[in-house]
Parts: sequence; C-alpha cells; structure tokens
Amino acid sequence: MKKLKIASIPGDGIGKEVVPASIDILNAIAEVHGGLKFEFVEFPWSCEYYLEHGMMMPEDGLKRLSDFDGIFLGAVGNPKLVPDHISLWGLLIKIRREFEQSINLRPAKVIKGIQSPLINPKDFDIMVVRENSEGEYSTVGGSIYQGEDEIAIQNAVFSRKATERAMRFAFDLSAKRNKHVTSATKSNGIVYSMPFWDKVFMEVSKDYPEIKKEAQHIDALAAFFVTQPSRFDVIVASNLFGDILTDIGAAIMGSIGIAPAANINVNGKYPSMFEPVHGSAPDIEGKGIANPIGQIWTAKMMLDHFGEEELGAKLLDCIEHVTGAGYLTPDLGGSSTTTDVTTSIIEQLKKI
Repeated sequence: MKKLKIASIPGDGIGKEVVPASIDILNAIAEVHGGLKFEFVEFPWSCEYYLEHGMMMPEDGLKRLSDFDGIFLGAVGNPKLVPDHISLWGLLIKIRREFEQSINLRPAKVIKGIQSPLINPKDFDIMVVRENSEGEYSTVGGSIYQGEDEIAIQNAVFSRKATERAMRFAFDLSAKRNKHVTSATKSNGIVYSMPFWDKVFMEVSKDYPEIKKEAQHIDALAAFFVTQPSRFDVIVASNLFGDILTDIGAAIMGSIGIAPAANINVNGKYPSMFEPVHGSAPDIEGKGIANPIGQIWTAKMMLDHFGEEELGAKLLDCIEHVTGAGYLTPDLGGSSTTTDVTTSIIEQLKKI
C-alpha cells in the first residue's frame, strides 16, 4: 500500500472550507482505491496565527514541513488583518523559495457544465509552466531619495539554470500531451532578459526535434488566450508573465474558483506544494458557498505528481460529471453549496 503523509495548511478565509472538503474527497479516493492511504496533519498557520504569534509560521515551520511527502495549501491572506506582503512572504512565498519549488504548473481547460465567457472556446486545454523562483519577482532592488526625487529599482533576475529548467520541464510535459510548446516573451521591448530567454528557448528546443515550438510576445499571447485559446498546448513563461496568463486562463474557464496550481520541487530534496489559484475570498467566508473545485482539481494535480495519474483522471471525470449535472456554486451562476458539490463528487467516485 502506498502511504502519503501530507501537511494540510487551510490558511485563511475559504481555505478553511475547501481544504477539509478536498481532504474528504482524497480519503474517499483512498477508500475506493484500496492501495492508497493518506495521512493528513493540519497546521493552523494563517493571518490569525500571525496576530497571535507575530509570524505566519513558527521558526521551525519549514523543518516540520520537510518531513512530509507533500503540502496541501488552501489560501493565504487577509489584508484587513495583515498586509499582503507580510502574509505572502511569510508563508506561501517562503515555502516556495526555501523548498526550491522552481516550477509552477497551472492548467486551463473547458470543464463540462461550466460556461466559458468565450462565445466559442473550442475545448481548449492549456498547461502553463511558470518559472517560479526568480525573474521579475526577484528580491533584488531598492529605493533611494524621498519626495519628488524618490526612486524605486526592481531588478529582474534570469539565470540560465532556472530558465533552462523551466523550458525542459515544459518540453518534457508537452511530449506527453500534444507536442507543442509556446514560449512567452517580450524581446521586442525588454532589452536584456527576454532576448536571453529567447536564446535559451531556441537552444533547448534543439533537443526536442519532435515537438513543435513557437515564441509569442506576451501582449499578443494574452490576446490569443481570449481569441484563440485552443491553438495552445504547453506554454512556458517567466514568473510574471506566467502569473498574468494563468489568471486569464482562469477567467476564460469561467471562474478563478475552479483554477488549480502546483508548485513543483524538481530535485526531490523537498516536498512540492499544491494550492488553488483563488485567494481567501473573505467576502464569502463562512457562507458555505465557496467553490471547492479549484482545491479539488489541485488534489488531482497532487495525485498526478505522486504517480497516480489514472486516479487523477478519474477524479477530474467525476468533477466534470457533477458540474455537467448542474451542481454549480454561485460564482458559476448556480445555487449549490460547497457541501453539495463535495458530496456529489464523492458519490460519483464511489460509483466508479
């Protein structure tokens, strides 16, 4: 029997509702499967934890997490309690950086029963591979002077190692899909980093002659996400470009509430972390109407990561069966509750 020890961090807002719902589903999968068992250990790290302890996680938090096979995160942030730059850098980004989770994976596809805002989405199925460790989100920079002379400098950092790692991950992934990789660039406007990005992309692509390759400037690519999303398979992008594209991806699916993500450690030294794209949504916290699909689809990505692709595919099938049957939360134009959707998915899992 495969046993997986998972650290559960519900975090803030609706994370406290969708994480338990998704854990119920994962336990139901384990029960049906028979050869898989989860051990979840919950950690209360959140903005409320910060107010009590003055930190988002204890000083030995990363050491504790390093003993787990994976991390299942809900949402981080409540700006009414703690500024975002403190909450995110104290928990989410700290885990990403310290655990060398250098790849961020975010899919976007048409889901049965969920109405895309696009008139003719044509069954798009995109996977964005986002470089997750440097780029435009580096911590290199500073500020000087005050008043009208004040200057802020933010340096984007692109290393060959991280750039090539993301690109090879994208090509390897596409080899299992539709053999088409698109590079997000802006070398016609950004003088140094993007020509470097283009050069590395062309060099890496030579090792994958069977895979179609193309480069698209980010402004055009953002437009194509809306007008022609079905033309894409795997997209590799820098930290900022990948972040923006995947929010567009969530929008064209129908709701950010259904978008999943995975932060992958590729060297095996530390656990990977799985989290939905949506935030903590404090405006609907406690109302029982939070959409659990983003977190449940994230659970599917966690199953894939642990080599349980068949179970992951079945879970996604169950999600689509339930949404196709009309079990939709209010963000999708329905009236179902978090519990309605979760229970329906569990019932469908038991049928198969």
